[in-house]
Amino acid sequence: MPEKITVVQVGGNIESALKGDYQIDVKAILSESWQQTLKSRLAINLGLLFALVLGVLVSFLVSHYLGGIEVVLADPEASMLLNVIVTIAVWPFVGGVEMMGVLHAVGMKTDVKMTFAFLQRASWVVLCALFTSVLISLGFQLLVLPGVFLAVTLSLTIPLVIEKKMTPMKAIILSIKALRFKFLSLFFLYFILFLSLVILFIPIALLLESNFAPLGVMIFLFGMTFLTPMFYNVKGILYREIFGVNLATNNPADIPLSLTAANTEKLNSDSDDTFSA
Repeated sequence: MPEKITVVQVGGNIESALKGDYQIDVKAILSESWQQTLKSRLAINLGLLFALVLGVLVSFLVSHYLGGIEVVLADPEASMLLNVIVTIAVWPFVGGVEMMGVLHAVGMKTDVKMTFAFLQRASWVVLCALFTSVLISLGFQLLVLPGVFLAVTLSLTIPLVIEKKMTPMKAIILSIKALRFKFLSLFFLYFILFLSLVILFIPIALLLESNFAPLGVMIFLFGMTFLTPMFYNVKGILYREIFGVNLATNNPADIPLSLTAANTEKLNSDSDDTFSA
């Protein structure tokens, strides 16, 4: 007989999200994500480093096959092909990094192995990444504002594909419908992170033509080891607050009371719609 476990709903839910019934407290989200980053940045950094190295390796091999990087850059079709191949190769692992942020948001520990933990959803993650990339690119080509709107409202599609096991199109439609309600707050939150990235470039710009240029690069890289995990932790908190996360646990007390919604239910332990805590 299957063991009975408790499924705890943490954060929001889809029904409330579609009504815009959620809050975005920019200051609180930044504060919480910073605290999470201080405790758990190593796994995200290592996961992203793996994805970066893989992307560079794939880019080198594909460019060599297509005649060299100069040929690829001069040929729009070759450049598009290279981008598609790199997306197919890298995004299944970036999806794992995105889920680290979600797991941090519900009080779960992560390690670099989680970069490979969601490869069973790799095909859907890749399709979702390709679709969202095309939509955002079209938005920026038409006018800047549609591109910005789509970049913000499509920012949580990958966790929907993985955690909620949605198809890419369903995740895209749901994400736009739900996030449009708080677009300005979300934009302001992401803008603060973008501004932080710009600030990190200042030492490089100031020291570029001096003997201290390597110092500027070191400062930038060190800052990125904090900013990049914080970005994914912010997205994880947003996902928790807007769409919620179902956690399967044998001991609900392990989940912080402040994160736990009022409703819990009993499910069989062989359910595949929840994370184990």
